[in-house]
Formats: sequence, structure tokens, C-alpha cells
Amino acid sequence: MIVSPASLAGLALIALGMVCTPGPNMVYLLSRSILQGRLAGAISLGGVLVGILCYILCTALGLTALMLAVPLAYEAVKWAGALYLLWLAWGAVRPGAGSALEPRRDLKIDRPAKLFGMGFLTALLNPKIAVFYVSLLPQFIDPERGHVLLQGLVLGGMQAAISFTVNLGIVFAAGSIAAWFAARPSWLRAQRWIMGSLLAGFAVRLAFDKRPV
Repeated sequence: MIVSPASLAGLALIALGMVCTPGPNMVYLLSRSILQGRLAGAISLGGVLVGILCYILCTALGLTALMLAVPLAYEAVKWAGALYLLWLAWGAVRPGAGSALEPRRDLKIDRPAKLFGMGFLTALLNPKIAVFYVSLLPQFIDPERGHVLLQGLVLGGMQAAISFTVNLGIVFAAGSIAAWFAARPSWLRAQRWIMGSLLAGFAVRLAFDKRPV
């Protein structure tokens, strides 16, 4: 197996925690789906997925060179990733923080091409995705297993699949999700604290990970 089960499981947990955390992609997809319907949300999600795939390819190619040339750089990258996860955790629970389940309703009706393009730009300009691939993905690649590029593609593809699946569920259930949480504000607070706690736990795990690189 090109990627160890432990690496797959660890990255999957982080990917799931991050995709369920309020961010530009979730807010845009949720708002667009409520305002313009499921089809518009699905088209927007297609643009988001293409943006993620661009990150996967570029990062995997860059990681190949970096892994071979500067292996010690991963210690700094690891701590950067851990600090970023802590920052996300604080953003979820800080006083006055909003929730992605409280979507914007001031969007205009857009045509399919614009929906796709906006989804693409939302993903491409999302710092959470950028830091995920630059800071977090390298920590789950083991050069001793060989095929660094292929490992990066497999792990990145798994993250993309998790992101797509969760966001597709959000698109199809946007109206019901928003209505359910709007009637239960205490659950919105619980959602923020649960995701914040998970992200903080992931940060600690990453910071103290002793896997050789």
C-alpha cells in the first residue's frame, strides 16, 4: 500500500474536521443553495472541486522536489500547520463568532458559468485550503515508502473526496439544515465548540507527531 493506513486515517480526520468548520466554501455553497436552488449549489461545488484539484496537483509536484531537497523544512511546516489549526479552533469558539449555518441572503441570481467561476475562485483564494496542502499534507507523506508524488496525489485525492461528499450533502440539505439550526440556536453554539475542540485536538496531535520525515 503506497500510503499507510495510519496516515490515511489521520489525514481523513483532519480533513473532515476542517471541511465541517465554517469557512468561505461552506458559507458560499450554503447561501447559494438556499437562494438559488440545489442545481446552482451543485454547479458552484463543481467550481470548488476544480480549485481543490489544482491545489492537489501543484502541491504534489512541489512536495516531490521539497521532500528530496529540504527534508528538515518539515519541522517548521509541521508547527505552522499546528498553529493554523489552533487559529481555526479559536475562530470557531471566540466570542461573537458566527456559524456557516447562518448563511448570507444578499447574493444576486447568477448564471451557471458565473456560479462555477465563483466556486472556483472561492476555493482557490481560500487560505484554509492553501495551508492544508502546504502545511498539513506533507506531514502524512513518508519518503521511506517511496513515490512521494503518488502519495501526495492519493492523500490529496482523499481530502478532495471528503470535501466533495460533505459539501454535496450541504448543497442538497441546505434549506433543511438552516431551518433546523435557526430554530435551535443552542445547537449552533454546540456545533462551534465541537468543531473547535476537534481542531484543537488535531493541532496537538500534529505538533507532537514524532514520525520521521
